[in-house]
Amino acid sequence: PDQSEVGRASDLNALEEQLQCVPVESIAYHAQRNHFSHWLMARTEFALAAKLRPRKVSDFASHEHLRRNLIASINEYRQEQGEVSIGDFKADTFKPSESAFLRIGSGSLGGKARGLAFVRHLLRTRRIMRRFPGVRIAVPPAVVLAADIFDQFLAENNLQDFALHCDEDAEIQQRFLDATLPDDLKAFLEEVHYPLAVRSSSLLEDSQYQPFTGVYETFMLGNERADITLRLAELNEAIKRVYASTFSQHAKAYVRATPYRLEEEKMAVILQQIVGTMYGSRFYPDFSGVVRSHNFYPLPPMTYADGIAAVALGLGRAVVDGGKCLTFCPRYPRNLLQFYSVDDILANSQSEFWALELNGAKPTSAGRLHETRFALDAAETDGTLHAVGSTYSVDNNAVYDGLSRPGVRVVSFAAMLKHGIFPLAEILEMLVRAGEDALGNPVEIEFAVRLPRVSEEVAEFGFLQIRPLTFARDNQELDLGKVEPVRLICLSKKVLGNGRIENLQDIVVVDSQRFERGRSQEVAKAVAHFNAALTADNSPYLLIGVGRWGSNDPWLGIPVQWDEISGARAIVEAGFRDFRVTPSQGSHFFQNLTAFQVGYFTVNPDAGEGSVDWQWLGKQQAIEEQGCVRHLRFSAPLRVVMNSRTSQGMIFKPEGT
Repeated sequence: PDQSEVGRASDLNALEEQLQCVPVESIAYHAQRNHFSHWLMARTEFALAAKLRPRKVSDFASHEHLRRNLIASINEYRQEQGEVSIGDFKADTFKPSESAFLRIGSGSLGGKARGLAFVRHLLRTRRIMRRFPGVRIAVPPAVVLAADIFDQFLAENNLQDFALHCDEDAEIQQRFLDATLPDDLKAFLEEVHYPLAVRSSSLLEDSQYQPFTGVYETFMLGNERADITLRLAELNEAIKRVYASTFSQHAKAYVRATPYRLEEEKMAVILQQIVGTMYGSRFYPDFSGVVRSHNFYPLPPMTYADGIAAVALGLGRAVVDGGKCLTFCPRYPRNLLQFYSVDDILANSQSEFWALELNGAKPTSAGRLHETRFALDAAETDGTLHAVGSTYSVDNNAVYDGLSRPGVRVVSFAAMLKHGIFPLAEILEMLVRAGEDALGNPVEIEFAVRLPRVSEEVAEFGFLQIRPLTFARDNQELDLGKVEPVRLICLSKKVLGNGRIENLQDIVVVDSQRFERGRSQEVAKAVAHFNAALTADNSPYLLIGVGRWGSNDPWLGIPVQWDEISGARAIVEAGFRDFRVTPSQGSHFFQNLTAFQVGYFTVNPDAGEGSVDWQWLGKQQAIEEQGCVRHLRFSAPLRVVMNSRTSQGMIFKPEGT
């Protein structure tokens, strides 16, 4: 009443704080004169100002109700803004938020972070975030070190020329670890106490035509130790290792196969909350996965446009590295092709899972920055297997949903896909359609889910990544016709690719008779040797092997990295006698196949699915052998023919052989 000042607010944070404590008479005085909306308009908060302006003091039962309404309106507005905007990280005002997406630096966010920023806008504008009651769909909180921080790091530590020309990964890593980061992240760690994923986000990642999938490193930090000095040292190391991965031999080989130059590449880094729950010393989500809006190998009633999802208990490494996981079509979630019989279930079901191990021990090696494998009994102890598990009964030779009876545990996701305890298929179907519509292109989405532990909690669906899918357009439909089997090296009805390849005179083949699964790491090294030699000679080749190429599980196939087979123009993977291979459409390896338009033939001869003429291959003279891996060269070229509309393909023997 005497016009004395009771508080002062210069920004929205201060206004919210003052509204909590100033006399209610002051709030009523300013509200009667529209001072709040004027003040907000002057600070360009137009949406909130427009929302408050029509309100009258007389609309509220009391002045205290007015106070609470103003505070609630500001809170709601800030939450809405946080869900779509990218703010600047400020050490003195930073507070963790469920919807925060902040940047350090003024440069590019990189492809991965740019995709996440777009997703936040998409989830908000299409009102997806709260469409499913009891499920919160959102991008986990993140802070992005922009690409100009990377440039500054290289310049201040004189690393650019050295890293471009050095051929030793260990030497590059050590020089980067010895260097100093330009930004101090102590203020960030003082407020953040949850596990962090330190993720690459280079300029070229998730681009329209060359997605650079799985080329750079991601590190997982428990961030659980009480000593902030240790936590800061670990975070700094992870960031430097991501920076160093820009110049790894793996990355350089990938870039050489693209139209780009390594000098053009810049690296931003995402520091993102990991979706999950702590179970003793383990931290992990209930399940993770990848969903694509395009299915390259549909079987009726599914079509190419129906999409395909791959999911696994725990962290997503099992999916993206080509391990055992469950695949299903979101439109037809009960049609589990890999679970046709009990034998198929036992052969294809996930037998272990990935989690972050947090034991509080002092760091000793770089391995601590990655996930760890655990057996399924650990998940059953943690209580996470119940939502995704089934039981195989030896007595009845049958698989039963749930874990109520004794027997072998299998990961079936039956509770969700058959009984609907969580709307997984519906959420994935909605997200891929929204993403495809917004990008105007087929998309791939990575996600992780944390189920509620108690009834009042909501489930968290973490949207981790979106990238466009790149694949060959079938601008011509090839008539394969009827061909005498004796003329063919390979026949397959599961082929990725379209068109003809007619300039191959070399074959690198893994002899199926001599291959031993226990020595698959040695086989991978031999394949890499031949790839390096043929690539240096600029000779594209046909690669033929057994098991799944690129799997992180050496018992499933041959664990090559992409750069170790980058010279192959066509690849054949043939199943084992006791194990049928199915293309792992959720893996980084598979994404690179589509991006580089490599012809990919999947055959399971012992199951009547296609053929490989192993006998003919075994009779050909090799120009070099390493163990069971042989390099064959012919004077006449091979011919590869693929029809993407029918998923059929043939590889013809050279003329005169």
